[in-house]
Amino acid sequence: MADAVEFLKRCLPPASPAVSGPEWVRSLCGGLVGILLTGFLSTYLLGTSAPLLIAPMGASAVLLFGVPASPLAQPWSIIGGNFIASTIGVVCVFVIPDTVTGAAVAVALTIAMMQIARCIHPPSGAVALTTVLAAPLVHQIGFLYVLSPVGINTAVLLGTALFFNSFVGRTYPHRTPAPVRLHGTLDPRPSERIGFTTADLDAVLRQHGEGIDITRDELDFLFHEAEMRAYERRFGTIRARDIMSRDVIMVTPRTSQREARRLLREHDIKALPVVSEDRQLVGIVTQTDLMEHHRRHRSVTSAPGRLVRRLFYPKGGPIVASVLTSSVLSVQPETPATELVPMMTDSGYHHLPVVDASNRLVGIISQSDLIAALFSSRILEPEATASVANDEGPAALTAAD
Repeated sequence: MADAVEFLKRCLPPASPAVSGPEWVRSLCGGLVGILLTGFLSTYLLGTSAPLLIAPMGASAVLLFGVPASPLAQPWSIIGGNFIASTIGVVCVFVIPDTVTGAAVAVALTIAMMQIARCIHPPSGAVALTTVLAAPLVHQIGFLYVLSPVGINTAVLLGTALFFNSFVGRTYPHRTPAPVRLHGTLDPRPSERIGFTTADLDAVLRQHGEGIDITRDELDFLFHEAEMRAYERRFGTIRARDIMSRDVIMVTPRTSQREARRLLREHDIKALPVVSEDRQLVGIVTQTDLMEHHRRHRSVTSAPGRLVRRLFYPKGGPIVASVLTSSVLSVQPETPATELVPMMTDSGYHHLPVVDASNRLVGIISQSDLIAALFSSRILEPEATASVANDEGPAALTAAD
């Protein structure tokens, strides 16, 4: 008996990860609302007295409300899958007299056609089977069966899923972030040039050649997230406060552009945080911003043009407020260095202002600061590993000044 229990434990592990309490409630409520509305609205639209609800909609509800991020639950999957399944089922009813044979052929052809159309939806197999088993009704209405009840049930359930998932804060249909291309080139992102790459994932998927219940882009995203967690274990002691520059050269919105350009040249830097009088971060101005503004206005050299500029800018010309970028990305002092890496590599940020809880500027991080910190921590890693091995606890890794 004990051997049998142990065998079952090895062969029947939980296949799905546990979900959080709020997600469990959302799934429960979604299934309830989805099937209720599908049944009531479908019956109302056709003006019948009997409920118009086919059994496969229950399986579709599990996907649309239980795992809405799955490729099997996306709109094209349920629309295309159910249309293919019901159409094939109707054809099999008229062509194959034997019910069992017709059901088997309908399900098999549905699977094959869904794979070709890339709209795999498991409940559609049940739609094909249900269509064949409803042969008397199909003989009466023919291909109208595809529209009613299958089409109407599908449309109402999908519409409910779109509204409900959006209402509870889920992203549905599920969208994978578009790849970021820096500088308009075809080069892969810097984080993908070494170590785990998308090409590696493609090679493994081709090697196995099996269908999986997750998109390739989602796999790529999850693997990179896991990789970042591994990096955080290695470099997790480094925070933004450890590597930021504290003596920040900054300007106000009223600072002249001429003065801003002088500061950039004098301190050999490429960007200046823009702050208010009480040091609240309001934006950032870069060398490129100032150069582009100067290029656009350098043609104003005539006497009237110079007069107009003096009238509008009586204290040294244009001011920083006219060129600053207000939607600036900032980080907190406690932000781990591992979170800064994708911001500065894949998103194209060269400088990250560091602000406190009141949005007051306390420092700034450049790409050079980050590279130096990671390089220093890598050198110190063997020392940290040895420290852990000797039960001395994790070594404190800090960036070199």
